[in-house]
Amino acid sequence: MDHLLRTRVCCTGTNISSNVIPFSFKLRLYTACFVRVNMRQAYAATLMMVLTTVALSGCLGGSDDSGLTQEDVDAAYDEGYAKGVADTAPVSTLDTILARGSMKCGVKESQFGMGYLSEDGVRSGLDIEYCRAVAAAIGLNPDTDITYVAASSSDRFEKLASEDIDVLIRTTTWTTSRDAGLNADFAGMNFYDGQGILISENSFAVANASNSVTGLDGAKICVGTGTTTEGNLADYFTFNNIDFTAINVENAEQATEKFVAGECDAFTGDMSAMVARKWSLDQGTYVEGDALYAGTWIAKELLSKEPLGAATRDNDDDWNDVVAWVWYGMITAEEFGITSANYAAEATTAAAEGGDPGINRLLNQNLGLGTSTNPLADTWMQAVLGAVGNYGEAYDRSFCDGDGGMNNCLIDRAGTANDLAANGGLQYAPPMR
Repeated sequence: MDHLLRTRVCCTGTNISSNVIPFSFKLRLYTACFVRVNMRQAYAATLMMVLTTVALSGCLGGSDDSGLTQEDVDAAYDEGYAKGVADTAPVSTLDTILARGSMKCGVKESQFGMGYLSEDGVRSGLDIEYCRAVAAAIGLNPDTDITYVAASSSDRFEKLASEDIDVLIRTTTWTTSRDAGLNADFAGMNFYDGQGILISENSFAVANASNSVTGLDGAKICVGTGTTTEGNLADYFTFNNIDFTAINVENAEQATEKFVAGECDAFTGDMSAMVARKWSLDQGTYVEGDALYAGTWIAKELLSKEPLGAATRDNDDDWNDVVAWVWYGMITAEEFGITSANYAAEATTAAAEGGDPGINRLLNQNLGLGTSTNPLADTWMQAVLGAVGNYGEAYDRSFCDGDGGMNNCLIDRAGTANDLAANGGLQYAPPMR
Protein backbone atom coordinates (compact mmCIF):
# COMPACT_ATOMS: atom_id res chain seq x y z
CA MET A 1 0.00 0.00 0.00
CA ASP A 2 2.77 2.46 0.96
CA HIS A 3 4.49 1.65 -2.35
CA LEU A 4 1.36 2.76 -4.19
CA LEU A 5 1.05 5.91 -2.13
CA ARG A 6 4.65 6.96 -2.81
CA THR A 7 3.80 7.20 -6.52
CA ARG A 8 1.06 9.82 -5.97
CA VAL A 9 1.03 13.57 -5.60
CA CYS A 10 -2.16 14.66 -3.90
CA CYS A 11 -4.60 16.98 -5.69
CA THR A 12 -4.27 19.34 -2.70
CA GLY A 13 -0.60 19.92 -3.59
CA THR A 14 0.94 17.85 -0.78
CA ASN A 15 3.78 15.47 -1.70
CA ILE A 16 2.75 12.21 -0.04
CA SER A 17 5.90 10.29 -0.89
CA SER A 18 7.74 11.80 2.10
CA ASN A 19 8.76 9.21 4.67
CA VAL A 20 8.16 11.63 7.52
CA ILE A 21 4.45 11.80 6.92
CA PRO A 22 2.59 9.15 8.90
CA PHE A 23 0.83 6.44 6.99
CA SER A 24 -2.60 7.40 8.31
CA PHE A 25 -2.23 10.91 6.89
CA LYS A 26 -1.07 9.55 3.54
CA LEU A 27 -4.13 7.34 3.50
CA ARG A 28 -6.52 10.24 4.10
CA LEU A 29 -4.86 12.47 1.50
CA TYR A 30 -4.87 9.74 -1.12
CA THR A 31 -8.53 9.03 -0.46
CA ALA A 32 -9.40 12.71 -0.86
CA CYS A 33 -7.55 12.86 -4.17
CA PHE A 34 -9.22 9.72 -5.37
CA VAL A 35 -12.63 11.11 -4.52
CA ARG A 36 -11.93 14.11 -6.69
CA VAL A 37 -10.86 11.96 -9.64
CA ASN A 38 -13.67 9.44 -9.46
CA MET A 39 -16.48 9.77 -6.97
CA ARG A 40 -18.06 6.46 -7.80
CA GLN A 41 -14.93 4.43 -7.04
CA ALA A 42 -13.85 6.47 -4.04
CA TYR A 43 -16.06 4.79 -1.48
CA ALA A 44 -14.96 1.30 -2.43
CA ALA A 45 -11.31 2.42 -2.49
CA THR A 46 -11.61 4.07 0.93
CA LEU A 47 -13.10 0.94 2.44
CA MET A 48 -10.29 -1.19 0.95
CA MET A 49 -7.60 1.12 2.31
CA VAL A 50 -9.14 1.30 5.75
CA LEU A 51 -9.18 -2.48 5.95
CA THR A 52 -5.58 -2.58 4.75
CA THR A 53 -4.60 -0.05 7.41
CA VAL A 54 -6.08 -2.25 10.10
CA ALA A 55 -4.28 -5.30 8.76
CA LEU A 56 -0.90 -3.58 8.47
CA SER A 57 -1.05 -1.36 11.53
CA GLY A 58 1.04 -3.79 13.52
CA CYS A 59 3.74 -3.93 10.86
CA LEU A 60 4.36 -0.29 9.97
CA GLY A 61 5.69 1.01 13.27
CA GLY A 62 7.82 4.15 13.33
CA SER A 63 7.28 7.47 15.01
CA ASP A 64 5.28 10.48 13.80
CA ASP A 65 7.73 13.40 13.52
CA SER A 66 5.77 15.36 10.87
CA GLY A 67 4.13 17.75 13.32
CA LEU A 68 0.74 17.11 11.71
CA THR A 69 -2.34 16.82 13.89
CA GLN A 70 -5.58 14.92 13.48
CA GLU A 71 -7.24 18.24 12.67
CA ASP A 72 -4.83 18.66 9.73
CA VAL A 73 -5.73 15.20 8.49
CA ASP A 74 -9.46 15.86 8.73
CA ALA A 75 -9.17 19.26 7.02
CA ALA A 76 -7.20 17.81 4.09
CA TYR A 77 -9.73 15.01 3.69
CA ASP A 78 -12.68 17.39 3.79
CA GLU A 79 -11.05 19.71 1.25
CA GLY A 80 -10.42 16.88 -1.20
CA TYR A 81 -13.93 15.53 -0.75
CA ALA A 82 -15.52 18.93 -1.30
CA LYS A 83 -13.50 19.49 -4.47
CA GLY A 84 -14.49 16.04 -5.69
CA VAL A 85 -18.17 16.80 -5.19
CA ALA A 86 -17.83 20.17 -6.96
CA ASP A 87 -15.92 18.69 -9.90
CA THR A 88 -18.48 15.96 -10.52
CA ALA A 89 -21.61 18.13 -10.12
CA PRO A 90 -23.53 18.31 -13.43
CA VAL A 91 -23.73 21.66 -15.21
CA SER A 92 -27.28 22.75 -15.99
CA THR A 93 -28.09 23.33 -19.66
CA LEU A 94 -29.56 26.65 -18.55
CA ASP A 95 -26.12 27.82 -17.39
CA THR A 96 -24.56 26.58 -20.63
CA ILE A 97 -27.12 28.43 -22.76
CA LEU A 98 -26.66 31.72 -20.94
CA ALA A 99 -22.86 31.46 -21.08
CA ARG A 100 -23.17 30.83 -24.84
CA GLY A 101 -25.71 33.61 -25.31
CA SER A 102 -28.08 31.57 -27.48
CA MET A 103 -30.43 28.59 -27.29
CA LYS A 104 -30.48 25.65 -29.73
CA CYS A 105 -34.06 24.46 -30.28
CA GLY A 106 -34.71 21.22 -32.21
CA VAL A 107 -37.78 21.70 -34.42
CA LYS A 108 -39.74 20.48 -37.40
CA GLU A 109 -39.88 22.54 -40.59
CA SER A 110 -42.58 20.89 -42.69
CA GLN A 111 -45.79 20.91 -40.63
CA PHE A 112 -47.98 23.98 -40.87
CA GLY A 113 -49.43 24.83 -37.47
CA MET A 114 -46.71 23.15 -35.43
CA GLY A 115 -43.28 23.72 -36.98
CA TYR A 116 -43.13 25.27 -40.44
CA LEU A 117 -40.42 27.07 -42.42
CA SER A 118 -41.83 29.07 -45.33
CA GLU A 119 -40.00 29.68 -48.59
CA ASP A 120 -39.18 33.22 -47.48
CA GLY A 121 -37.52 31.91 -44.29
CA VAL A 122 -40.29 32.72 -41.82
CA ARG A 123 -40.89 30.15 -39.07
CA SER A 124 -44.33 29.59 -37.55
CA GLY A 125 -46.30 27.08 -35.51
CA LEU A 126 -47.06 26.16 -31.93
CA ASP A 127 -43.65 24.52 -31.40
CA ILE A 128 -41.91 27.67 -32.62
CA GLU A 129 -44.02 29.74 -30.22
CA TYR A 130 -42.89 27.46 -27.39
CA CYS A 131 -39.21 27.86 -28.33
CA ARG A 132 -39.63 31.64 -28.35
CA ALA A 133 -41.40 31.59 -24.99
CA VAL A 134 -38.60 29.62 -23.32
CA ALA A 135 -35.95 31.94 -24.76
CA ALA A 136 -37.80 35.01 -23.48
CA ALA A 137 -38.22 33.47 -20.02
CA ILE A 138 -34.47 33.00 -19.55
CA GLY A 139 -33.61 36.51 -20.68
CA LEU A 140 -32.70 35.90 -24.33
CA ASN A 141 -34.03 37.80 -27.33
CA PRO A 142 -36.41 35.36 -29.09
CA ASP A 143 -35.87 37.15 -32.40
CA THR A 144 -32.07 36.87 -32.45
CA ASP A 145 -30.87 34.43 -29.79
CA ILE A 146 -32.45 31.15 -30.95
CA THR A 147 -30.67 28.74 -33.27
CA TYR A 148 -33.30 26.48 -34.84
CA VAL A 149 -31.97 23.01 -35.65
CA ALA A 150 -33.98 20.80 -37.99
CA ALA A 151 -34.60 17.47 -36.23
CA SER A 152 -36.03 14.49 -38.10
CA SER A 153 -38.12 11.71 -36.59
CA SER A 154 -35.12 9.39 -36.70
CA ASP A 155 -32.36 11.66 -35.36
CA ARG A 156 -34.13 13.97 -32.88
CA PHE A 157 -33.24 12.05 -29.72
CA GLU A 158 -29.68 11.52 -30.91
CA LYS A 159 -29.32 15.27 -31.40
CA LEU A 160 -30.70 15.87 -27.92
CA ALA A 161 -28.38 13.33 -26.27
CA SER A 162 -25.30 14.58 -28.14
CA GLU A 163 -26.07 18.20 -27.14
CA ASP A 164 -26.56 19.35 -30.72
CA ILE A 165 -29.75 20.89 -29.33
CA ASP A 166 -30.64 22.22 -25.88
CA VAL A 167 -34.33 21.37 -26.03
CA LEU A 168 -36.46 19.30 -28.39
CA ILE A 169 -39.81 20.89 -29.31
CA ARG A 170 -40.84 18.98 -32.40
CA THR A 171 -44.25 17.23 -32.35
CA THR A 172 -42.74 14.55 -30.11
CA THR A 173 -45.05 12.08 -28.41
CA TRP A 174 -44.51 11.37 -24.72
CA THR A 175 -44.35 7.58 -24.28
CA THR A 176 -43.15 5.18 -21.58
CA SER A 177 -40.20 3.85 -23.57
CA ARG A 178 -39.01 7.31 -24.57
CA ASP A 179 -39.28 8.60 -21.02
CA ALA A 180 -37.60 5.59 -19.41
CA GLY A 181 -35.34 4.23 -22.13
CA LEU A 182 -33.93 7.31 -23.83
CA ASN A 183 -31.77 10.11 -22.49
CA ALA A 184 -34.79 12.41 -22.27
CA ASP A 185 -37.18 13.96 -19.76
CA PHE A 186 -40.47 15.38 -21.04
CA ALA A 187 -41.82 18.78 -20.06
CA GLY A 188 -44.97 20.70 -21.05
CA MET A 189 -47.51 19.06 -23.39
CA ASN A 190 -48.30 21.83 -25.84
CA PHE A 191 -50.68 19.83 -28.05
CA TYR A 192 -52.88 16.77 -27.48
CA ASP A 193 -53.09 14.91 -30.76
CA GLY A 194 -54.02 11.51 -32.18
CA GLN A 195 -52.97 9.51 -35.21
CA GLY A 196 -54.93 9.91 -38.42
CA ILE A 197 -54.74 8.64 -42.00
CA LEU A 198 -54.92 10.74 -45.17
CA ILE A 199 -56.13 8.73 -48.20
CA SER A 200 -56.09 9.22 -51.95
CA GLU A 201 -59.61 9.18 -53.39
CA ASN A 202 -58.23 7.57 -56.55
CA SER A 203 -56.90 4.63 -54.57
CA PHE A 204 -59.77 4.14 -52.13
CA ALA A 205 -63.00 6.05 -52.71
CA VAL A 206 -64.40 7.50 -49.50
CA ALA A 207 -67.90 6.19 -50.32
CA ASN A 208 -66.66 2.64 -50.82
CA ALA A 209 -64.55 2.76 -47.67
CA SER A 210 -67.38 4.30 -45.61
CA ASN A 211 -64.96 7.05 -44.52
CA SER A 212 -63.24 4.41 -42.39
CA VAL A 213 -59.84 2.78 -41.93
CA THR A 214 -61.61 -0.58 -42.18
CA GLY A 215 -62.11 0.04 -45.89
CA LEU A 216 -58.36 0.24 -46.61
CA ASP A 217 -57.62 -3.47 -46.95
CA GLY A 218 -54.47 -3.96 -49.03
CA ALA A 219 -53.42 -0.30 -48.90
CA LYS A 220 -49.84 0.87 -49.27
CA ILE A 221 -49.33 3.38 -46.47
CA CYS A 222 -46.45 5.85 -46.09
CA VAL A 223 -45.23 6.02 -42.49
CA GLY A 224 -42.25 7.68 -40.82
CA THR A 225 -39.36 5.47 -39.72
CA GLY A 226 -38.72 5.51 -35.97
CA THR A 227 -42.00 7.19 -35.07
CA THR A 228 -44.78 6.11 -32.72
CA THR A 229 -47.07 6.17 -35.77
CA GLU A 230 -45.17 3.21 -37.24
CA GLY A 231 -45.99 1.01 -34.25
CA ASN A 232 -49.53 2.34 -33.92
CA LEU A 233 -50.25 1.56 -37.57
CA ALA A 234 -49.08 -2.02 -37.20
CA ASP A 235 -51.01 -2.50 -33.94
CA TYR A 236 -54.28 -1.08 -35.25
CA PHE A 237 -54.31 -2.84 -38.61
CA THR A 238 -53.17 -6.18 -37.17
CA PHE A 239 -55.76 -6.10 -34.38
CA ASN A 240 -58.54 -5.26 -36.88
CA ASN A 241 -57.35 -7.84 -39.45
CA ILE A 242 -56.69 -5.23 -42.16
CA ASP A 243 -53.94 -6.10 -44.63
CA PHE A 244 -51.53 -3.29 -45.52
CA THR A 245 -48.01 -2.63 -46.73
CA ALA A 246 -45.91 -0.09 -44.84
CA ILE A 247 -43.83 2.21 -47.05
CA ASN A 248 -41.19 3.60 -44.71
CA VAL A 249 -40.06 7.19 -45.24
CA GLU A 250 -37.53 9.44 -43.53
CA ASN A 251 -39.72 12.52 -43.24
CA ALA A 252 -43.00 14.15 -44.24
CA GLU A 253 -41.54 15.60 -47.43
CA GLN A 254 -40.56 12.16 -48.69
CA ALA A 255 -43.97 10.77 -47.73
CA THR A 256 -45.70 13.60 -49.60
CA GLU A 257 -43.62 12.97 -52.72
CA LYS A 258 -44.53 9.28 -52.71
CA PHE A 259 -48.18 10.07 -51.96
CA VAL A 260 -48.41 12.54 -54.85
CA ALA A 261 -46.61 10.09 -57.16
CA GLY A 262 -49.04 7.30 -56.33
CA GLU A 263 -46.42 5.11 -54.63
CA CYS A 264 -48.53 5.25 -51.47
CA ASP A 265 -52.32 5.01 -51.28
CA ALA A 266 -52.37 6.71 -47.90
CA PHE A 267 -50.20 8.70 -45.55
CA THR A 268 -50.37 8.41 -41.75
CA GLY A 269 -49.19 10.68 -38.94
CA ASP A 270 -50.49 12.95 -36.22
CA MET A 271 -53.98 14.17 -37.08
CA SER A 272 -52.78 17.77 -36.89
CA ALA A 273 -50.18 16.93 -39.54
CA MET A 274 -52.72 15.14 -41.73
CA VAL A 275 -55.11 18.10 -41.63
CA ALA A 276 -52.28 20.48 -42.51
CA ARG A 277 -51.06 18.18 -45.29
CA LYS A 278 -54.54 17.80 -46.78
CA TRP A 279 -54.99 21.57 -46.83
CA SER A 280 -51.62 21.99 -48.58
CA LEU A 281 -52.22 19.25 -51.13
CA ASP A 282 -55.72 20.51 -51.92
CA GLN A 283 -54.17 23.79 -53.10
CA GLY A 284 -52.38 21.93 -55.89
CA THR A 285 -53.45 21.63 -59.51
CA TYR A 286 -53.87 18.11 -60.88
CA VAL A 287 -54.87 16.65 -64.22
CA GLU A 288 -56.66 13.42 -65.00
CA GLY A 289 -54.29 10.54 -64.46
CA ASP A 290 -52.52 12.15 -61.50
CA ALA A 291 -52.65 10.11 -58.29
CA LEU A 292 -54.45 12.90 -56.42
CA TYR A 293 -56.67 14.07 -59.28
CA ALA A 294 -59.83 13.01 -57.43
CA GLY A 295 -58.73 14.61 -54.15
CA THR A 296 -58.02 13.29 -50.67
CA TRP A 297 -59.96 12.39 -47.54
CA ILE A 298 -59.18 11.66 -43.88
CA ALA A 299 -60.50 8.55 -42.17
CA LYS A 300 -62.80 9.19 -39.22
CA GLU A 301 -60.84 7.06 -36.72
CA LEU A 302 -58.06 8.14 -34.38
CA LEU A 303 -55.57 5.29 -34.11
CA SER A 304 -53.87 6.44 -30.92
CA LYS A 305 -53.28 9.06 -28.25
CA GLU A 306 -50.42 11.42 -29.10
CA PRO A 307 -49.59 13.94 -26.35
CA LEU A 308 -46.95 16.14 -27.97
CA GLY A 309 -44.47 18.01 -25.85
CA ALA A 310 -40.98 19.31 -25.20
CA ALA A 311 -38.07 17.17 -24.04
CA THR A 312 -34.76 17.90 -22.31
CA ARG A 313 -31.87 15.62 -21.41
CA ASP A 314 -32.28 13.21 -18.50
CA ASN A 315 -31.50 14.52 -14.99
CA ASP A 316 -31.20 18.14 -16.17
CA ASP A 317 -33.80 19.10 -13.59
CA ASP A 318 -33.37 22.87 -13.32
CA TRP A 319 -33.57 23.28 -17.10
CA ASN A 320 -36.50 20.87 -17.41
CA ASP A 321 -38.37 22.81 -14.72
CA VAL A 322 -37.96 26.03 -16.68
CA VAL A 323 -39.16 24.48 -19.95
CA ALA A 324 -42.19 22.89 -18.28
CA TRP A 325 -43.26 25.89 -16.21
CA VAL A 326 -43.00 28.29 -19.13
CA TRP A 327 -45.78 26.28 -20.75
CA TYR A 328 -47.78 26.09 -17.54
CA GLY A 329 -47.36 29.85 -17.21
CA MET A 330 -48.89 30.40 -20.66
CA ILE A 331 -51.86 28.22 -19.67
CA THR A 332 -52.26 30.00 -16.32
CA ALA A 333 -52.13 33.39 -17.99
CA GLU A 334 -54.99 32.42 -20.29
CA GLU A 335 -56.98 31.15 -17.31
CA PHE A 336 -56.53 34.56 -15.65
CA GLY A 337 -57.39 36.41 -18.87
CA ILE A 338 -53.88 37.90 -19.06
CA THR A 339 -52.67 38.62 -22.59
CA SER A 340 -49.80 40.21 -24.47
CA ALA A 341 -51.79 43.45 -24.42
CA ASN A 342 -52.61 43.75 -20.72
CA TYR A 343 -49.88 41.88 -18.80
CA ALA A 344 -47.97 45.02 -17.75
CA ALA A 345 -51.07 46.65 -16.27
CA GLU A 346 -52.07 43.37 -14.61
CA ALA A 347 -48.61 43.05 -13.05
CA THR A 348 -48.79 46.56 -11.57
CA THR A 349 -52.29 46.06 -10.20
CA ALA A 350 -51.44 42.65 -8.72
CA ALA A 351 -48.36 44.02 -6.95
CA ALA A 352 -50.31 46.84 -5.29
CA GLU A 353 -52.05 46.54 -1.95
CA GLY A 354 -55.17 44.42 -2.32
CA GLY A 355 -53.95 42.91 -5.62
CA ASP A 356 -54.61 39.32 -6.66
CA PRO A 357 -51.88 37.18 -5.03
CA GLY A 358 -52.15 34.50 -7.71
CA ILE A 359 -51.55 36.97 -10.53
CA ASN A 360 -48.79 38.62 -8.51
CA ARG A 361 -46.97 35.29 -8.15
CA LEU A 362 -47.32 34.60 -11.87
CA LEU A 363 -46.11 38.00 -13.07
CA ASN A 364 -43.80 39.26 -10.34
CA GLN A 365 -42.07 36.28 -8.71
CA ASN A 366 -39.24 33.92 -9.60
CA LEU A 367 -40.98 30.93 -7.91
CA GLY A 368 -37.61 29.18 -7.47
CA LEU A 369 -36.97 28.66 -11.19
CA GLY A 370 -33.45 28.64 -12.61
CA THR A 371 -30.11 27.73 -11.05
CA SER A 372 -28.13 29.22 -8.18
CA THR A 373 -25.89 30.87 -10.79
CA ASN A 374 -28.71 31.97 -13.09
CA PRO A 375 -32.07 32.32 -11.33
CA LEU A 376 -34.89 33.51 -13.56
CA ALA A 377 -35.88 37.14 -13.18
CA ASP A 378 -38.95 37.88 -11.10
CA THR A 379 -40.56 39.19 -14.30
CA TRP A 380 -39.80 36.10 -16.41
CA MET A 381 -43.47 35.48 -17.16
CA GLN A 382 -43.95 39.08 -18.25
CA ALA A 383 -41.13 38.48 -20.76
CA VAL A 384 -42.95 35.39 -22.05
CA LEU A 385 -46.23 37.27 -22.48
CA GLY A 386 -44.45 40.13 -24.21
CA ALA A 387 -42.90 37.70 -26.69
CA VAL A 388 -45.73 35.25 -27.47
CA GLY A 389 -48.74 35.98 -25.26
CA ASN A 390 -50.75 33.26 -23.55
CA TYR A 391 -51.54 29.79 -24.93
CA GLY A 392 -54.70 30.92 -26.69
CA GLU A 393 -52.84 33.70 -28.50
CA ALA A 394 -50.09 31.30 -29.58
CA TYR A 395 -52.69 28.80 -30.83
CA ASP A 396 -54.54 31.52 -32.75
CA ARG A 397 -51.38 32.57 -34.59
CA SER A 398 -50.41 28.96 -35.30
CA PHE A 399 -53.68 27.45 -36.57
CA CYS A 400 -56.03 30.39 -37.23
CA ASP A 401 -55.99 33.89 -38.68
CA GLY A 402 -54.16 35.25 -35.66
CA ASP A 403 -56.59 38.14 -35.21
CA GLY A 404 -57.46 37.16 -31.64
CA GLY A 405 -60.81 35.63 -32.50
CA MET A 406 -59.85 32.04 -33.40
CA ASN A 407 -61.23 32.58 -36.92
CA ASN A 408 -60.74 30.34 -39.98
CA CYS A 409 -58.80 27.77 -37.96
CA LEU A 410 -57.11 24.89 -39.72
CA ILE A 411 -57.82 22.88 -36.55
CA ASP A 412 -60.55 24.23 -34.30
CA ARG A 413 -59.73 24.42 -30.61
CA ALA A 414 -63.11 24.98 -28.97
CA GLY A 415 -64.37 21.86 -27.23
CA THR A 416 -61.28 19.81 -28.11
CA ALA A 417 -58.59 18.33 -25.88
CA ASN A 418 -56.51 21.45 -26.47
CA ASP A 419 -59.06 23.78 -24.95
CA LEU A 420 -58.68 24.86 -21.33
CA ALA A 421 -59.90 22.41 -18.71
CA ALA A 422 -62.54 24.96 -17.71
CA ASN A 423 -63.98 24.58 -21.21
CA GLY A 424 -63.88 20.78 -21.24
CA GLY A 425 -60.35 20.39 -22.61
CA LEU A 426 -57.15 18.89 -21.20
CA GLN A 427 -54.94 21.98 -21.06
CA TYR A 428 -54.48 22.51 -17.33
CA ALA A 429 -51.65 23.96 -15.25
CA PRO A 430 -50.59 22.96 -11.73
CA PRO A 431 -50.70 25.78 -9.15
CA MET A 432 -48.00 28.40 -9.69
CA ARG A 433 -46.96 29.17 -6.14
